[in-house]
Amino acid sequence: MLPSTPSEPEPDTTPGRGPALLLLSVAVLLGMSPWFTSAAVGEALAARHGLSAGELAWLTGAVQLGFVAGTLVAAVLNLADVVPARWYFGASAVLAGLANGLLLVAPDWLFLLGLRFATGFLLAGVYPPGMKMAATWFRAGRGMAIGVVVGALTVGKAAPFLLRGFGGEAPLVPVTTGATVAAVLGGLLVLLLWRSGPHEFLRRPFRWDLARTVVLHRKTRLATWGYTGHMWELYAVWAVLHLWFTDVLDPGGFGGGADRAALLAFGAIAVGGPGAVLAGMLADRWGRERTTILALVVSGTCTAMAGWIMGSPLPLVVLVAAIWGVAVVADSAQFSALVTEVAPSHAVGTALTLQTSVGFGVTAISIWAVQTAQATWGWPAAWAILLPGPVLGVVAMARLLRLRTEEGAGEVATG
Repeated sequence: MLPSTPSEPEPDTTPGRGPALLLLSVAVLLGMSPWFTSAAVGEALAARHGLSAGELAWLTGAVQLGFVAGTLVAAVLNLADVVPARWYFGASAVLAGLANGLLLVAPDWLFLLGLRFATGFLLAGVYPPGMKMAATWFRAGRGMAIGVVVGALTVGKAAPFLLRGFGGEAPLVPVTTGATVAAVLGGLLVLLLWRSGPHEFLRRPFRWDLARTVVLHRKTRLATWGYTGHMWELYAVWAVLHLWFTDVLDPGGFGGGADRAALLAFGAIAVGGPGAVLAGMLADRWGRERTTILALVVSGTCTAMAGWIMGSPLPLVVLVAAIWGVAVVADSAQFSALVTEVAPSHAVGTALTLQTSVGFGVTAISIWAVQTAQATWGWPAAWAILLPGPVLGVVAMARLLRLRTEEGAGEVATG
């Protein structure tokens, strides 16, 4: 059965949509700041608590798993529809900030692990709800608006590395405090100033009884496999890029140190923010599958190169990292958009929840695997562990493109 052609959305003429999107984007950027705090100050935490590379990796992995748990709980309880958006987002951001701040007084690794899990759990009330909040102000420009939010959360997740770049010899307190204050401020901005727009966002609740339907639906399964391959690479790259830059700067004789490496990592990650917006525009014109395949090929190529270019001139290394930073996140929002297009209409909410849970779940493993492999065998081996992700993603997207083309669904997906 061929999908019907969507009618042209009404033009966005609602006054206040621009300021609303700006407010929400700033709040998302600030609210997501705690995500990589433990990665940015890993050396300080390791020195204070005597942690191994594997234990450090699990501090970031715990955020990923907490986010999965928070997403599932929110979906099962339908929190995004039951709790007013500004209270759900605002309270989640403030509490995530407070959980992040407790890293400074944690007595041991298990306590740190629990705090990191709690932070991820609470941030599940910031990221997905933020996307829906933006959609209430836009119709024709909804794809652009959501792209802006994705860009904001990308820069927000990179923020701890920016703070680390100016943290000096004792970065634990300034970085942790900065990310904590940012999250609390982001939550307060929404609590005090946000109001939802006039366009109701379509409710798509999660239902356990539809999980089997989603798993057995081939196109949804392919979109989820593509997302899983993408996520296997994405968060591991983000989590260790500052460590890679540290090793690039030191043996290469370029000078600088951990501060400079953190700033370079921030730049490489943050450049993915505007890259995600541009990728969304490309996907609307060229097709989501093709856009994701291009991004996966480019990011996978950079991943394969990263371990072997560390002794190259610094400008070349930085250029590769910037391309990598754009490509590795450029396709992120497109996988979710694909699920909304290919999943059975009555099971879209369940499909999105399962896609997010599986995708973020595997990131905990890839982050641990990369950091452990790097400590044991070095960077070429560590980066090689991530290569199956882009390969899986390309294969899945190529098959999905073929299926949709054969069915006459249109080679250019509209969002």
